Amino acid sequence: MDKSEKNISCDNEVDEQPINKKRPYKLDIVWLNVILCSIVHLSALYGVYLAITSAKLITTVFAICLYQITAIGVTAGSHRLYSHRAFKAKWPLRLIIIVLNTIAFQNSVYEWARDHRLHHKYSDTDADPHNSKRGFFFSHVGWLMCRKHPDIFEKGRGIDTSDLLADPIVAFQKKFINPTENKFVSVMSVGEGWHNYHHTFPWDYKAAELGNYKFNFTTAFIDFFAKIGWAYDLKTASPEFVRKRAERTGPNGHSGKPIAPWGWSDQDLPQSDRKGATIINCSKRTRGGSEICLRWGRG
Repeated sequence: MDKSEKNISCDNEVDEQPINKKRPYKLDIVWLNVILCSIVHLSALYGVYLAITSAKLITTVFAICLYQITAIGVTAGSHRLYSHRAFKAKWPLRLIIIVLNTIAFQNSVYEWARDHRLHHKYSDTDADPHNSKRGFFFSHVGWLMCRKHPDIFEKGRGIDTSDLLADPIVAFQKKFINPTENKFVSVMSVGEGWHNYHHTFPWDYKAAELGNYKFNFTTAFIDFFAKIGWAYDLKTASPEFVRKRAERTGPNGHSGKPIAPWGWSDQDLPQSDRKGATIINCSKRTRGGSEICLRWGRG
């Protein structure tokens, strides 16, 4: 059994008190990041110009395919596997994901997942790295261009990341192949667009309530490897479970708590979610638990 697949225990005590007290904070722009982000985006626009005016068709097709494939390293890897533990993966799949993630140029899996867990735990507060209450531009791009709010550092110490460092592939990337000091927000997110659903069920490997693959290529990627046994313990919410949650908490699915679970291994995840979740491609250790356990292809 891989070290990364053992049960996760949170050694850090998580502060469950609401973040009400405002800290003095002055916006500190990191001009190096501003310059780098500008160069990347201007280069992308220049690339579009070249694709239209001079690049060979095969070059353009290669660039589009490379973008779609490497984005999987972020959507299936940094996000669904490592941030939320929505499924488990054997080492060959984890290696593929790390390679794709590195090419995607969105920082290491460790830093991406750490920040994203914090985002779910303290959504729309000063401890949220891309707090939407600070505006559209900040929540999508601006947060990459300035120093982090002090609350991010304080609350970040309570986010358990031991499971990430327990994965030798993640640890290797963090130490030797950290691609950049900046993360760039994807415009085309390869199946990551159902934001309200995802914050209600962050542990759902589909990250959406729609089961088809038309706009969710990441789910198709994970399902393919589940069929060959490289991905397993895929957590998802059945339509009935989603309906009951909506009836209880409303269409947004939020209970009004200032702190929310970041994923399956979070100690603050409600037991009702664990008991109501459907697990696909269950491992032997998972079978016999309180979850609804299905083999691949069976309803």
